[in-house]
Amino acid sequence: QFQESALQHIVQHYTLEAGVRNLEREIANVCRKITKLAALRKPYPKRITPNLVTKYLGAPYLLDSHLNRTDSIGLVTGMVWTPGGGDTQIIEAALLPGKGNLTLTGQLGDVLQESAQIALNYTRSRADDFDLPHDDFETYDVHIHLPEGAVPKDGPSAGITLATAIISVFTERVVRSDFAMTGELTLRGFVLPVGGVKEKLLAARRRGIKNIILPFENKKDLTDLPKNALRDLNIHFVKEMQEVLDLLLFPAPEERQRDLDAEDDEDEETLDLYGEESEVADNDE
Repeated sequence: QFQESALQHIVQHYTLEAGVRNLEREIANVCRKITKLAALRKPYPKRITPNLVTKYLGAPYLLDSHLNRTDSIGLVTGMVWTPGGGDTQIIEAALLPGKGNLTLTGQLGDVLQESAQIALNYTRSRADDFDLPHDDFETYDVHIHLPEGAVPKDGPSAGITLATAIISVFTERVVRSDFAMTGELTLRGFVLPVGGVKEKLLAARRRGIKNIILPFENKKDLTDLPKNALRDLNIHFVKEMQEVLDLLLFPAPEERQRDLDAEDDEDEETLDLYGEESEVADNDE
């Protein structure tokens, strides 16, 4: 008899597919090895645990490289569709001294590269809203990487994930790791619907992620899902990128906030000086 946790272990670390074909195959592999023990009159387990699954199937070959379990700057979890079903995808962003170039790695297709450029330009267009000096976009290069570089990746659905990673590194704001998201982004910051929502939600649930961000227009796609598939999921439907940031980003660090406040104070002092000079000039007249 297989414990439920043992079956989950097989799904997460040996199959992770849309159907059950490989799951049945791996279960059969375990059963054959136990049958062999019985035929040789050797002791064999009556209940199969996750540890026994690893013993009989070998080391897991589907690891948690798709998961981000630590709140970090520039590290965001997206949801993707694959021919084998849905999955989660880590997106990393980093700033380096440079001249404003954008570097993309991880074998990204043309549409995904365009999504990254849109995400960067959206960030630049809102620099004032994010209290970012415009010079930052000329003095730093942005490097975006999607791990598992041997696997081709494409499509527009990572738009909001890319933008979150970029905004996080520029503002130095930490991203919550307990969220996964999918959604296309426009230059104006609108979030557009995407495909493969069912598969993506099931994948996030298998990965243990309960907080999900989806485009508002994908709300209708959930009507086809059984209620048990949505169990324990906390789904947020968004129309604009700012809603995503409000959910995901922690407040700016105290040090950065102090710098911003100091800049504001300097601006006020400058304005006061200009005001005093104007009054003196008026009095002289």
